[in-house]
Amino acid sequence: MDVIMPQLGETVAEGVVTKWYKKVGDAIKADEVLFDVETDKVSTEIPAPATGIVSEILVEEGVTAKVGARLCVIRESGAAVQSGKAASRAPQAVAVPQTSAATGHRADLSKSPPPADAQRRLSPVVRKLIAEYGLNPDDICGTGRDGRITRDDVTAHIASGGRQQAPATRGESPAPAARTGAPGQSLPLSPIRKRVAENMTKSWTSVPHVLQVVEADFHRIEQARRDLGSAWKAREGFTLTYLPFIARAVSIALGRYPKLNAIFGGDSLTPQPRINLGIAVDMNFEGLMVPVVKDVPNKSLPQLAREINDLATRARSGKLKPDELTEGTYTITNNGAYGTVITAPIINQPQVAILSTDSVRKKPVVIEGPEGDSIAIRPVGVLAQSFDHRAVDGAYAAAFLRELKLVVETRHWVQDLSA
Repeated sequence: MDVIMPQLGETVAEGVVTKWYKKVGDAIKADEVLFDVETDKVSTEIPAPATGIVSEILVEEGVTAKVGARLCVIRESGAAVQSGKAASRAPQAVAVPQTSAATGHRADLSKSPPPADAQRRLSPVVRKLIAEYGLNPDDICGTGRDGRITRDDVTAHIASGGRQQAPATRGESPAPAARTGAPGQSLPLSPIRKRVAENMTKSWTSVPHVLQVVEADFHRIEQARRDLGSAWKAREGFTLTYLPFIARAVSIALGRYPKLNAIFGGDSLTPQPRINLGIAVDMNFEGLMVPVVKDVPNKSLPQLAREINDLATRARSGKLKPDELTEGTYTITNNGAYGTVITAPIINQPQVAILSTDSVRKKPVVIEGPEGDSIAIRPVGVLAQSFDHRAVDGAYAAAFLRELKLVVETRHWVQDLSA
């Protein structure tokens, strides 16, 4: 079976193989980690698609390959395994010289073999960071295979002010830290930060954004969290936030206003048959990733809560699978934890809308009843949607927000959570 360079995001065209966990002749099981790949958007581990023997490695560590290029071959256990020399005779079409996303340099499998010292075999991304910060690789402890220096090792070294770092065990990473630098010092953008900058600039300059905002009474959602939240955390191991409730409400509203669950194609609008919600995840202040919860209407509220938490956790640790970053049809960004009041989010093209969920605060609210109006203290949240005015007009987008508000305020969330 051929193992190819995966599509890590809908706009990613190539990636750098930064680490192989197996060598030619090694046995591997399906879903066992086979290699690491890094793009200008994500760094993640890629599992083996099948059980067998690694018979060929066609792209060496540090080499850039296009999406779809053959990286290695896995043969069924017991099949003849080619020698290491056979691997070096891999078809050149698979590893033609390509431009590294990190350095702009060309990488070629026919180049001289890397130095024997594994720590000196630096990936293009690592070489670029070391050069930009004027670091000495001898001062950095590598946590990769055979002591190889990884990007996390370099950023941890920088964050510590250049102090020596203790090696981390397999599967662990040094604690992330925001890069601040000395006053006046220029900090190079990380690959993820660069991709976010490019995408946001493109979207903001090419899409006519319109912002609309509604306030919603989160009383019923808060009741569900209050009644069942403690038992949930004890059972599941994480806190029940507002986000899965909002994701469920958004999916219901999108089902009734499908033009916002669509792809804009210049002169056409294509409503999507599936509702796949992208959840923007902060990468420790270094950029954003948007893993996708797929087929949301088909999942229960508890399933959504577990999946959103799992995706966010694995996004921050670089454990996402390639297909977990694709096929999004609508995006939710959650800034409320920081106390924001209103956020005007930028659309994740080619989608046509994005929702920001801001802080939920207690406010006096007028409650209408058969015996007249009364005032109560309720948790009120702001739901702010940016939409593409080329795709829909304000009335349609406002109707969607009205429906979203109605679902948030009237649905029997305790019953949903107990399902």
